[in-house]
Amino acid sequence: MLKLDAIQTYYGNSHILQGVSLEVGKGETVTLLGRNGAGKTTTLRSIMGLTPARGGHVLFDGQDITKARTHEIARAGLAFVPSGRRIFSELTVRENMELYARTGADGGTAWNVERAYELFPKLAELDGRKAGFLSGGEQQMLKLARALVANPRMLLLDELTEGLAPAIVGDLADWLKLLKHEGFSMLMCEQNALFALELADRGYIIEKGRVRVSGSAAELRGSDEVMRYLGV
Repeated sequence: MLKLDAIQTYYGNSHILQGVSLEVGKGETVTLLGRNGAGKTTTLRSIMGLTPARGGHVLFDGQDITKARTHEIARAGLAFVPSGRRIFSELTVRENMELYARTGADGGTAWNVERAYELFPKLAELDGRKAGFLSGGEQQMLKLARALVANPRMLLLDELTEGLAPAIVGDLADWLKLLKHEGFSMLMCEQNALFALELADRGYIIEKGRVRVSGSAAELRGSDEVMRYLGV
């Protein structure tokens, strides 16, 4: 469904991604693991056209989107859930979601605000609250819900566990399992390798802008490569 072929991405003259290649199949959950600064977020930004690749190709459903604009990529069915507290703090929970709600690229309307509230009942309780007053875990819920109401075909998830308490990380795993059961394709960038490999079907380890190791989640769990490149 998604294929990166030898992606080369720069920030100014700094060569960040140096030939990154990976694939995510339909209905698959794939994790991209690496330390801080390894190139994980830049990979997602390159897919979304936020930091366009200067070389290589990004294919989505067989279509070359390497040079497409970010809004065109989003309309094609890719939804990016960034790290950090990227919400509209002065808007309410509902207003944040209504801003993103639309028919999917394939005409899908399965996800709307009310269905998102079924998945995240806590958000329904916070419907009229300004998003800036939500806790870190509640804001992560909102970011996921906001992506879902755009009716995407694939989710790009960047460091969702960052800064979350262990109890909230457990809730996050449950939410992602539900989305996986719904058939969503997901590419998940994480420093928390143990969390990611419990959810993923396959994984890649990136270091200094290059994919060093790939394999099934079962192969990567506890492997020497995870210890060598991630220190876990």
